[in-house]
Amino acid sequence: MTQSHEAAARLLRDAYTGGAVPPLRDYLEPVDIAGAYAVQEINTRFWEAQGRKIVGRKAGLTAKAVQTQLGVDQPDFGVLFDDMEVADGGFLDPARCIQPKAEAEIAFVLGADLPSPGTTPEQVAAAVATVHAAIEIVDSRIADWKISFADTVADNGSSAFFVLGKDRHALDGLDLYTCGMALEVNGNLVSLGAGAACLGHPLNAAAWLARTLSAMGEGLKAGDILLTGALGPMVALNRGDRVVAKIGGLGEAGFTFEEA
Repeated sequence: MTQSHEAAARLLRDAYTGGAVPPLRDYLEPVDIAGAYAVQEINTRFWEAQGRKIVGRKAGLTAKAVQTQLGVDQPDFGVLFDDMEVADGGFLDPARCIQPKAEAEIAFVLGADLPSPGTTPEQVAAAVATVHAAIEIVDSRIADWKISFADTVADNGSSAFFVLGKDRHALDGLDLYTCGMALEVNGNLVSLGAGAACLGHPLNAAAWLARTLSAMGEGLKAGDILLTGALGPMVALNRGDRVVAKIGGLGEAGFTFEEA
């Protein structure tokens, strides 16, 4: 960790209450992977010390088109904290967001640890306890979403909140490759996708996450929530929006972008 990393971490933390900041060019090169994760780690430890509890991880940049856009050939990840969960059918106060967008995802809850740096999709499948429709509400502390790979990684994967669908499903019998996704806002269809959009299969994304975290000295644990990546384009949110993600075989997850 360098003084530059500490400064970038502090800048991002302050943005949660002070508003978006410019891209982190003075602190990180656009594809400085190690530096970006170092900044993320500083803030993760800071927030843990403040009492926030890690409940899982999110995979991002799982679509090849988005990777190409940011000049990288790999996904990224961020940390999910307990206070980021929005109840299925609940409310998210717009005052807690800066420039939020919603995307539909498939979520896994693990029933066993995944500690191996060689974790395969098959090993992930054996460890999955339940599968859920989910929504990730992404947000960027970087002004106007003008992000590089390093910006989004340092900014905890541009994560903000998530909704885990109440319906729990066993993995057996589900087709997470061809399953369709429809994201609706106020009853209007705004985004379409499929399981295959997520690194070819959500289990691939989860296996990548397990391997990457293991290589960093942290494995995935039983009970962890894994958001495996967007199944279709994300959609900007406006106050009062009612957002529902419907995924074939998994049911739905939803929230209202308004004060309770």
